Amino acid sequence: MRTGSKITPNEPCWCGSGTKYKKCHQARDLLKELQGQTGEALRAANPPSAGYVAVRPGVVSDRRTVDPSIPAPSYAKTGQVAGDRGANLIKTPDQIARMRRACRAAREVLETVKKAVAPGVTTDQLDAIAHEEYQRLGGYPSTLNYHGFPKSLCTSVNEVICHGIPDSRPLVEGDIVNLDITIYLDGMHGDLSETVGVGVIDDASQKLIDVTREAMYAGIGVCRPGQRIRAIGQAIEAHVAPHRYGVVRAFVGHGIGEMFHLDPQVPHYDDPQATFVMRPGQTFTVEPMINQGTWQHESWKDGWTAVTADRKRSAQHEHTLLITERGVEILTLPDGMPQPFTH
Repeated sequence: MRTGSKITPNEPCWCGSGTKYKKCHQARDLLKELQGQTGEALRAANPPSAGYVAVRPGVVSDRRTVDPSIPAPSYAKTGQVAGDRGANLIKTPDQIARMRRACRAAREVLETVKKAVAPGVTTDQLDAIAHEEYQRLGGYPSTLNYHGFPKSLCTSVNEVICHGIPDSRPLVEGDIVNLDITIYLDGMHGDLSETVGVGVIDDASQKLIDVTREAMYAGIGVCRPGQRIRAIGQAIEAHVAPHRYGVVRAFVGHGIGEMFHLDPQVPHYDDPQATFVMRPGQTFTVEPMINQGTWQHESWKDGWTAVTADRKRSAQHEHTLLITERGVEILTLPDGMPQPFTH
């Protein structure tokens, strides 16, 4: 997420990739600015349903500390992310083994936090639970101080698309919330998320959650050596189109490993420029964000929280994947769940 003052096209990108801004995030940042101009018009033309109450930011508690004996990523103290996004994309057997451990741990954290979701529980309480669980497993919360992010997970409620900051707002019966978990363990990051209902939710929200999960698996199902990343977005869009949902464009999946974000970028819509070719040993996420209405978004003043421009609900599901010689392996499945794809 972009922070700070305006930068010129030929300066290094704010994300720390080492690439010029014009070749990295400039187009996406310009898109965000355009969306901000259109959100008010979208809401006026197609207002939210009667009784709708927008999510509002609550009080964010002080940043939690991590046991200093736990190995932490380089940005943990400074918030500054450095490294080459294009390096070490093909993982060694040792790196893959460590990725498996990190991804299994991330799944454990997610399952623990899911059990605590209930009406009246604040998202800050969920953050506290996740924070302790990361440490119990010997890991560092990857989001904590990443580019200055203040918390140990992202909690995105209702119309919040992604990067929601846990705060004092209690969850309400009928809400939906995405829990985005990433752990740094054994020198590797493991990343996954799910959107779940709070108490009893309406049929439209349940359908959105289900279709989003199906769309994620549709995207994963086309992954194999020699395939272009573009195929993931094509499969997701094809699955979502009959439901007339919006596929978010400004936020994408990403390579992952010893750095939280590596190449490739993984669009969840059909992007002709997504020409990166999958090879055995690559690890990346597929994490579509699907909206009930428009794909466009706006950002809160906190510089992180993204919400749908028309304030309709959004859902997201995410897995970390490994491209194998035979096809694709999902590293973040629950224990005992069989791999759904073989090629």
